[in-house]
Amino acid sequence: MEQQIRVAVAGANGRMGQEVVTMLGQDKQLVYVGALDTRGEDEAIRARLEEMKPDVLVDFTTPHSVYRHLEICLQHGIRPVVGTTGLSQDEIQEMTRRFGEAGLGCIVAPNFAIGAILCMKFAAMAAKYMPHVEIIELHHDRKLDAPSGTALKTAEMIAAVREEIKQGHPEEKETIPGARGAEYEGFRIHSVRLPGMVAHQEVLFGATGQTLSIRHDSINRESFMPGVNMAIKAVMNMNGFLYGLEHLID
Repeated sequence: MEQQIRVAVAGANGRMGQEVVTMLGQDKQLVYVGALDTRGEDEAIRARLEEMKPDVLVDFTTPHSVYRHLEICLQHGIRPVVGTTGLSQDEIQEMTRRFGEAGLGCIVAPNFAIGAILCMKFAAMAAKYMPHVEIIELHHDRKLDAPSGTALKTAEMIAAVREEIKQGHPEEKETIPGARGAEYEGFRIHSVRLPGMVAHQEVLFGATGQTLSIRHDSINRESFMPGVNMAIKAVMNMNGFLYGLEHLID
């Protein structure tokens, strides 16, 4: 039998956290050791972690909490798997350095749905040949950050393979500010927030006489759990920081 992995969950009472707890109970290799109250003081959080002794902390909290959770994990030798979005690029770079120096595994992923990861990879492939692109991401109206971490990660992957060009009419004018969306490396990202949605993204490409649409839809939060499961097991064998689940998929 494979060695069991002790897992604590920050944000266990949230919608994503509840799904994680359910998933942990369905995998005999994973042992749910308890919830971490993110509202507590640092000392209370440390004491709780000492009590639970987790190997991995799964974090689905808020952008305001996740950074200090990463710091506490570093101090206690706990391997984080983070689905909370909203970390800045400076924070990601800092944690990449610090987890690398500590030789401690950490995975931060904007999206754990395997289909969403494939959507990002396919978009990066297409951008090499069709550089005119826009991203539309749609989420529930309780989401705190915009654009989504998934859209930002997709944009980064596209920008890495696409020469920056200015899209649209050179003299275009927004009669309502923001109508064209947020600009990133010469292309646009649009965020939609509506009740009834979960997590959706469409990447639209245009070229002479043709268009290409790559879309992914998460219909429920259970769709993220295979990726969370994979990340928990993978982080145990890592010695540094990983940003994006696409690195675990060939």
